[in-house]
Formats: sequence, C-alpha cells, structure tokens
Amino acid sequence: MSTLYAALRDRLLVCTPDGRTDTDWSVTTGLEGHDLECVAASPVKPDRAFVGTFEDGLFRARATDGETDETNDGADEPNADADAPSFERLETEFVSDAVMSLAISPHDPDVIYAGTEPSRVYRSADGGDSWTHLPGLTDLPSEAEWYFPPRPHTHHVRWLEVDPFDPDRLYVGIEAGAFVLSTDGGETWQERPEGSRRDNHTLAIHPDREGRVYTAAGDGYAESDDGGESWRHPQDGLEHTYCWGVAADPDDPDSIIVSSASGARSAHTAGTAESYVYRRTDDEPWERLDDHGLPVGEGVVRAVFDTTEDGVVYSLNNRGVYVSEDFGGRWERVDIDWDEGLETQAPRGLVALS
Repeated sequence: MSTLYAALRDRLLVCTPDGRTDTDWSVTTGLEGHDLECVAASPVKPDRAFVGTFEDGLFRARATDGETDETNDGADEPNADADAPSFERLETEFVSDAVMSLAISPHDPDVIYAGTEPSRVYRSADGGDSWTHLPGLTDLPSEAEWYFPPRPHTHHVRWLEVDPFDPDRLYVGIEAGAFVLSTDGGETWQERPEGSRRDNHTLAIHPDREGRVYTAAGDGYAESDDGGESWRHPQDGLEHTYCWGVAADPDDPDSIIVSSASGARSAHTAGTAESYVYRRTDDEPWERLDDHGLPVGEGVVRAVFDTTEDGVVYSLNNRGVYVSEDFGGRWERVDIDWDEGLETQAPRGLVALS
C-alpha cells in the first residue's frame, strides 16, 4: 500500500494505510480554505510534502506527534488528530505567492524546484529552507506569445520535471506558452524544440528509459526519445485531444495513460464536465477506458495520475481516488470518505508513494 497526497482545490487529503487490512485507509485533511495548485513528495522522505497555493505561497507538510500544528498565520495550535501532518508556510522571495508547480529531484530529495505565476523557476538545495531564482526564462524570444486566459497579461509554469538520468536536465511546461528545456541546471534555457507542444499541462519522464519524456497538453499528446530535443505525436484513436493528466507504466515505457476532454470547459468544471481516460500500448491506437471501473464521461472532470515504484497507478478525479494494479485494465475505488462538496472540484495533483 501507499501514502497518497491528494491535492484538491481547497484542501489536501493525506491518505495512509492504517495497517489492519489491505483496504483500510486513514485520511487526514490539511490546508482547508487555501487555493491549492500542486503537491510534491519524495519516496525517500515520504512524510514530507510540499504544497503550492495560488495566493498563500508554499507550504511544507511534515508528520507530527500530535502536539502542535503550524497554521497559516504562523501560530501553533493544538492538533486534534495525532496522525495529521503539520503545515509550515515557507518564507520565500518568489516573484509572487502563486506557486503553480513543484518537482523534487530523484537524485536528492532536498533539491526542490518551484514554478510560479508570473513564470519563474526557483531551486532549493536544503529541503525548502532557502531558494535561488534561476534567471533567463522570461528572456526567451517566444515569451511575448505566452499567455493564460482569463489573465491575458501573465503566464505561469504549469509543470516541472527533473531528468532521472541527469540532475542538471530540467523540463519546464509553460501553459499556453512553450515547452522549455535546460541541460545545465537552469543556467540557460532552450525553448520550443522541434515538435514540442505549446499548451503543456503535465509532463512525465520514465525512470528506466533514458530520454523518454511525455506531455499531456491542450494541443494534444506528445512524446520524446531524446530528452525533449524533438517530439512525435501519436494521436490515432485519441478522440479527445485537450489532454491534462499523463502517466507511464514504470515497467513499460510504451504503455501510457492520459486524461482528456474536448476543451477546457468540459475538462475542469464539474457542471459541464465530460472527460475520458485513454490507454496506449506499444504502437497500437489509443483505447478509451469506458468500462474498466474508472468514472468517465458526463459530470467527470479530467483525472490526474501517479504511479508507485512497484507499478501501481492511482487516479484522482471529482468522484474519488481509484487504483489499478494492471495499469488501467481494471480500476477499484479507494475506500475513503468522499463528500458531495468534493464532487464539484477539479483535482490539482496526486502523489502516490510505495
């Protein structure tokens, strides 16, 4: 079983096995009322998570002994739940309090990257205690074409990844902007390589196939075999091309799942949602997973995914958390409470740790 960090729009759910059976989970809630954007955690330090919010900056969550809980204003309060994490708002010098994306280096769990709105990338080498701005991103020639409605005068870093084979190779997804690559730890940047998508939502990398990068973008799915230097667009069978979530099977780099819809309105808003999940294996066309136990279609917002090191894949949408042990062939609902209020929310991120 895994520890799950599920970031919804207005709260973080921390789901942990309670040890009684394989299906029993304990769920604690944190950061209620904040406007969450992203979550990141490392399997090396599973009790420490980082959460980005749109208006309140960056939080670090740690396991607690139940005595105190670091709250939003910095005051310590008694923690009624001894298993609940403690949240600390980190002091940063970011360009704004809108932290849109986070990535933890697979080479060192104390190296963390944060992306903001407006688009900046920051790096911490001490577990989030201090941060350094990596300049030059907004000096790229295409920056004038980056935009994000309904805020047309700004843009943001929607996703960050660190290459598992090279700690200095960084992948940056600018939503409604560009795919950006660095090969020197953020000292210089390369924008819009051949075939790359513009409206990048989620990037993924494969831990065992050097050079393999995936993107789920508003302008379609794409994948690379040379570390993002060039891209191909296998679209056959993908009927909905506004893609959001993406994950690859850790045991098979050619097995991929994506969530997608016909556009933003049917992807993110529960009242008008109609989203689907597709799976592709080898060079076969995409298969829509309509009858595999995972809610899709009308009323279901686009899902986000994460996989554990042992190959189990989890999915989060507005109907709950789901798990598949055969990479999408069959899904089961994770048995946690899911009230009606959560059915109106589009999830912001999911981390699954073995």
